[in-house]
Amino acid sequence: MQSLLSGDGNGEREEQLPFWRNAVRVLFSAEHGAADRLWPRWIFLRCMALIYFSAFYSLVFQVRGLIGVDGILPARTYLNVIAEGAPGVTRFWFAPSLYWISTSTGFIVALCWIGLIASILLFVNLWPRGMLVVCFLCFLSFVAAAGDFSSYQSDGMLLEAGFICLFFAPPGLRPGLGTSHPPSRASLFLLQWEWLRIYFESGIVKLASGEPQWRNFTAMDEYYQNGPLPTWIGWYIQHLPHKFHAFSVGATLVMELGLVWMILLPRRFRIVLFFLVTVWEVGVISTANYAFLNYLVLSLGILLVDDRFVGKVGDVARTLIRRGPSAPEGARSAETDSARLEAAPFQGASAQAYIQRHWHAARLAVATVMLTWVFYATAAELVLLLWRGAPVPTEPVAVLEPFRIANQYGLFAVMTRARYEIEFQGSNDGEHWTAYPFRYKPQALNEAPKIYAPYQPRFDWNLWFASLDNWRNAPIVPNAEVQLLHNDRDVLGLFAGNPFAAAPPKQVRAVLWQYWFTSMDEKRRTGNWWRREFLGLYAPTLELGENGNPRMVERPTFESREP
Repeated sequence: MQSLLSGDGNGEREEQLPFWRNAVRVLFSAEHGAADRLWPRWIFLRCMALIYFSAFYSLVFQVRGLIGVDGILPARTYLNVIAEGAPGVTRFWFAPSLYWISTSTGFIVALCWIGLIASILLFVNLWPRGMLVVCFLCFLSFVAAAGDFSSYQSDGMLLEAGFICLFFAPPGLRPGLGTSHPPSRASLFLLQWEWLRIYFESGIVKLASGEPQWRNFTAMDEYYQNGPLPTWIGWYIQHLPHKFHAFSVGATLVMELGLVWMILLPRRFRIVLFFLVTVWEVGVISTANYAFLNYLVLSLGILLVDDRFVGKVGDVARTLIRRGPSAPEGARSAETDSARLEAAPFQGASAQAYIQRHWHAARLAVATVMLTWVFYATAAELVLLLWRGAPVPTEPVAVLEPFRIANQYGLFAVMTRARYEIEFQGSNDGEHWTAYPFRYKPQALNEAPKIYAPYQPRFDWNLWFASLDNWRNAPIVPNAEVQLLHNDRDVLGLFAGNPFAAAPPKQVRAVLWQYWFTSMDEKRRTGNWWRREFLGLYAPTLELGENGNPRMVERPTFESREP
């Protein structure tokens, strides 16, 4: 190993350092970082900025109706329950959120705007570490207090990647490529580890769930129709022959369980893998709206390549690399600076240098502890997924759980067998009902399914999950009914319009439809993308009593739909 104190005449001290100390430096310090990953890091952090931007941008327009004071699931109510069950400082662990400062709608919206601005500054590479901290805290604040509206794996993926990026990004106000501070090998590994786990764990749960559709190669036959929010491209893909869908099932399992392990092979194999997963993710993004999930996985794939590959992509990147100091030189410079700080007490250095040395050591210690902790927790989650009774201590995993920075993933373990849609309707006489139009969910039969990801309409998304379950397990539905009875402006903002703008309806109900893609022939004849069948009442019909409280008028006629 090259002396970490070269140039200071202290090579003998280097040989006496214990193995663990050398290992810590190599894995967690920038001076021994991956100097050949400067451009992939720069590109990936720009992608992270855009993903954070999409998350906050969608919340700016929705958060009032979702968790505002008059929203469907008010954050104030949720945090009050937490405070009652966990008094004192423990409440901050159960719900690590800045909303403890205030749960007013104005404060909640302000945090979304702060996160949005921070994501823009991160994109322009202004103090990236500071902006990543702001983005992480603002998004965690929402996720920790939003209940059902933030129970998605994509939220955990973003928080995990965002936390690791705190140690991955270069320091400084305007760091550029961060040539003198390459990404630490541990932070680079953990981001690649997250990417690998997203694929591999998703493959494992598909087999472990016992879902027959994955075993008989029919899982993709109606996938494009029955997913949360389809696209018009998915409509066309749905009509391809069964052999294509069966091939897609096989390719999915091969990709998730096998090909992703090419990340451990030499450089040329990783580049091939980069092209495979990039094409794959572009296909997923175009055929289904999964918010920023696939954009994040696509971005993590950038870390499969190195500076040499990026330099061949365009003349601009190649020119910038030539003009700047070479990565190895920058790494050696940082190493020398660190070594001088290390040796300062032995050379009668100033108090300032002494403080800097200890500050550097403290930062290295924090990075070592936190990144090791995240790796242990995520590795334990994977082991427990493969072997449920494994004798693995889970306390370190439980401590990190509320922060969503060490997650277990598993997408599409069970495939949805039918498409149901909840529709809210209002009436002034109990006989003639008018539907509230949605912005993103399938509703009008002649409207093509749109592509709007990475934008995430969380209310529309949650209604898809609610349609597969009982209304008693989906409080967002009756809560939304109550707010519609009051013509609540914030909740109405989640819809495309208000058919009762003059005065609120006297009754509101939620009904259930089953939807199917039309056939090619039917679409040519009618112009419709969808056909549907009315199934009945999903949740109780409500009206306001004389005291202003909601009361039930009619109960649902059935409780569940999934076979």
